[in-house]
Amino acid sequence: MTAQTDTSGSVTAVYKVSGMSCGHCEGAVSGEISEIPGVSSVKAVASTGEVTVVSAAALEEEAVRAAVDEAGFELVGKA
Repeated sequence: MTAQTDTSGSVTAVYKVSGMSCGHCEGAVSGEISEIPGVSSVKAVASTGEVTVVSAAALEEEAVRAAVDEAGFELVGKA
């Protein structure tokens, strides 16, 4: 999956995260990723393990990995 840029100039990327099983997990992952500078929106879905991130510019995967690790989960990679 490649990041997509929409007409407003923001970038949307979808990541796979393992270990999420409930709404609390979704909130923990979303909260940590939301703290990355430039992130405007995060939607985590435990049932699919997918996390959709909208940001002003493409994010460094290591920054996303660190945020997911901080939440107690594992970033598998881009979906």
